[in-house]
Amino acid sequence: DSNDDSEDVALFDAEDETTNRPQKSKIRHPVASFFHLFFRVSAIVVYLLCELFSSSFIACMVTIILLLSCDFWAVKNVTGRLMVGLRWWNHIDEDGKSHWVFESRKASPQENKTVSEAESRIFWLGLIACPVLWVIFAFSALFSFRLKWLAVVTMGVVLQGANLYGYIRCKVGSRKNLTSMATSYLGKQFLRQNTGDDQTS
Repeated sequence: DSNDDSEDVALFDAEDETTNRPQKSKIRHPVASFFHLFFRVSAIVVYLLCELFSSSFIACMVTIILLLSCDFWAVKNVTGRLMVGLRWWNHIDEDGKSHWVFESRKASPQENKTVSEAESRIFWLGLIACPVLWVIFAFSALFSFRLKWLAVVTMGVVLQGANLYGYIRCKVGSRKNLTSMATSYLGKQFLRQNTGDDQTS
């Protein structure tokens, strides 16, 4: 889309500054950590067990979609910022141009606050594992001809996949940065291999 633009803000510039300091392993935001997993795990549990407790497809569908929507909002607006210092959003400028912003918190050298290692693990585990499960559910619903559930499962894939994509972009930067990182890495490997061959010969 020509009207779509993305920018990356403060992409882990402070990571080098904080690598020498030990990261805290305790959970500093227990409520955020709980709700990061609560909504997404609840949606999966309701999807797996709802037919045992209710014969109403509509009630199950509405419950799952509400849980998925609460999860999307909580992860995008609260838990990502608190647990790993990342956030992403979209804004429209005065010319009507859409801008996607992928931001990471830049810690100052004086700040003693670091991202909790335990919270980071919880965040990324929940963020990656649950969309993978929804993809498995999608194939299962498709191949078992449970087509009425396919729309619900697709919502799970889309909402949780969007958060996963947004936070991966926050973590690694734009596609240009990814390309330059890959090119730089391959160039270093090529030089290292050639200089190693020159030294052995």
